[in-house]
Amino acid sequence: MKAASPFSFPVSPATAAKLAKLGLTRDADLVLHLPLRWEDETRITPIRDLLPGQTVQVQAVVREAKVAYRPRRTLTVTVEDASGVLGLRFLNFYPSHLKLFQPGEHFRINGEVRGGFLGLEMVHPRFSKADDSTPLPTQLTPVYPTTAGLGQATLRKLVTRALEAPITDTLPAAWLTELGLPELESSIRLLHQPPHDSALAELESHRHPAWQRLAFDELLAQQISLATSRRQRRSQRTTPLPAKQQLTTVFTQTLPFELTSAQAHAWQEISADLEQPHPMRRLLQGDVGSGKTVVAALACLQAIENGLQAAFMAPTEILAEQHYRKLASPLSALGVRCAWVSGSQKKSERTAAWQAIAAGEIDLAFGTHALFQEAGSFARLGLAVVDEQHRFGVGQRLALMQKGIEPHQLMMSATPIPRTLAMSFFADLDVSVIDALPPGRTPVVTKLVSAARRDDVVARIREACLAGGQAY
Repeated sequence: MKAASPFSFPVSPATAAKLAKLGLTRDADLVLHLPLRWEDETRITPIRDLLPGQTVQVQAVVREAKVAYRPRRTLTVTVEDASGVLGLRFLNFYPSHLKLFQPGEHFRINGEVRGGFLGLEMVHPRFSKADDSTPLPTQLTPVYPTTAGLGQATLRKLVTRALEAPITDTLPAAWLTELGLPELESSIRLLHQPPHDSALAELESHRHPAWQRLAFDELLAQQISLATSRRQRRSQRTTPLPAKQQLTTVFTQTLPFELTSAQAHAWQEISADLEQPHPMRRLLQGDVGSGKTVVAALACLQAIENGLQAAFMAPTEILAEQHYRKLASPLSALGVRCAWVSGSQKKSERTAAWQAIAAGEIDLAFGTHALFQEAGSFARLGLAVVDEQHRFGVGQRLALMQKGIEPHQLMMSATPIPRTLAMSFFADLDVSVIDALPPGRTPVVTKLVSAARRDDVVARIREACLAGGQAY
């Protein structure tokens, strides 16, 4: 029995498989598969007006076609119109191409103009048989993201079929008027089938109102999804972790410094979250050196003094080991049992660490992706701390969360994000910001340097190391 097409119109199984590689499995997917760019095939440019670097379309007649064998096998075709002569060059061609370009045949040719040895030319242009009486398209031609074996012509036909159905608007008309946005259907149709007089620069720069409408819908959908996720999280239940101020108080007293007001405020917000009966999902944002790690350690201690375990995960072994070396000694002095789990450890060491974690003999586990990729389990995971959270995929973070029954989660990031933007982009999270450095701490300056200045970077690293500093 023939498998039913997932589309509302006939699509062969082979084509459907190629579409699936692009994530296109329904009519709606095709409708929202938007062009990368557009080509203007609505006008003809005389050959005398061509300039190198332009992508244009010409209407011409074949004067001559021949195959050259040196320096490599090449089909060269000379075409002309009433204003001039243009060369076409094909490095990969079939014998049928030579038969196709017979002298006197009329073609419509589209491609990028280059300066050749004998004059202007196009290399591997698109072409079709057409004479002066063949009507020109009335719309710009879309160019879509595609995959091997799925040509642009096929994609255009499929998208056109998908666009035959009406598109229901998702926003009330009053909103569109108030926000100055076009209708959804007209926006989508314009992007797939722009009229010949459309502002191509606006389309390609995504400044066209049609793009703005789709961007608004995408952001609105994201915010609704995040708000829904936040509401669902509030309805979930987990173990509350009341602030007993046992380990946390002793830890702060042993610190060689006092928490800054920004650190103290962030810690108060996190501690209050941990006391709630629903899982904490909080982002702790602050520049490098602002003291996020100390605040995260306090959160771990609040979980531990309630008899639960904590996991501290970083994206690289260097960073994870740095956290372990920094915190293991002072925390061990408080009776906290710490473990280090790394993919580079010997198998016997990792096995022993996981056995201790699963038996509840470890209070705080440090590691990288090994904490969620391996089959090991926690006896009672209550808090997961994820440093540099943007470098972990959602699936990776969820895998760690599944090690415990709805544990609390604290994510940290040194990426500077304006608070209003953070609250929008991470609307399913609560956000704490450490916006002040500890006294005497030099602000960290982040610079992007091109690979061409590699020697300068090495010289700066050498200077820092000779001055007693460190680099990695």
